[in-house]
Amino acid sequence: MPFGRFFSAEEWLARFPAGSAPTALAIGNFDGLHLGHQQILRRVLEHARQSGCVAAVLTFYPHPAKVLRPADAPALLMTLDQRLAAIAAMGIDAALVARFDADFAKVSPEDFARRYVAEAMHAHFVAVGANFRFGYRQTGDVNALTEIGRRCGFEVESIAPVVVGDAIVSSTAIRKYVREGQVEEAARMLGRPYALEGEIRPGTGVGRKLVVPTLNLHTQQELLPKLGVYATGVSLSGGIYHAATNVGMRPTFDGTQVTIESHLLDFSEDLASGPMTVRFLARLRDEMKFLGPEALRQQILADIEDVRKYFLVSKKA
Repeated sequence: MPFGRFFSAEEWLARFPAGSAPTALAIGNFDGLHLGHQQILRRVLEHARQSGCVAAVLTFYPHPAKVLRPADAPALLMTLDQRLAAIAAMGIDAALVARFDADFAKVSPEDFARRYVAEAMHAHFVAVGANFRFGYRQTGDVNALTEIGRRCGFEVESIAPVVVGDAIVSSTAIRKYVREGQVEEAARMLGRPYALEGEIRPGTGVGRKLVVPTLNLHTQQELLPKLGVYATGVSLSGGIYHAATNVGMRPTFDGTQVTIESHLLDFSEDLASGPMTVRFLARLRDEMKFLGPEALRQQILADIEDVRKYFLVSKKA
């Protein structure tokens, strides 16, 4: 069946009324859908296919920290649409997005598990991360959910974290790597390169005239990599291209806003709109201010050669 998106318990029950197939359910925020999240979802899919359950996800929007601790809330790796698309791509049948607000934050662990997990989503099996917390002031944990499950008729399985190298995979760790420009480390935990998605928007035109042509990405994503120049893979509707991408303020031209500008290798089209995805593969250098456009152009030409070398080495590896 096509992936279903539902935004209230009422919407879910309208599609999956009482008496319909039970669910194998994953619960969590799943920002980034990293290797640890993927392990939880694969366990849900395995159980669902073996038992005939609906493979489902219960997630939250906005991120709880944006409601409970807005000053300390993290910049997220994904928009809600990206998160749901990634969940669907793994083969999950449907997701319920519970709106997290001040009233939701006051719901006790018992009420949350009964109202959402048992009564709304008819859970037969629930998979969560080992550090899962839920309910008022996060007073519920895996042990509490397991005990509630015994009374309400669902089984709970705690999924151990994934370790890459000597580090536990987490959204927090990935955000740190991205902020620091360590995109290769972030990719190891994500299981894929960190990517920004959005739309091509016209730039000022100065770079095209004086330096090299670029495509400018406008994205709704909150977390940008550290300012600098990167080797990237850029996806357009017409294909995938190697690129040198600058995330920065354009200091040579006294820029005041962060832009994401990609020079695509062996690409000559003049695009002013359309979807675009930039995948960050390796960081080349910090952003720098040059004496003028010609000095900047020479550096960008050197960056382009570095990008060519990067992909040549990657191809041989």
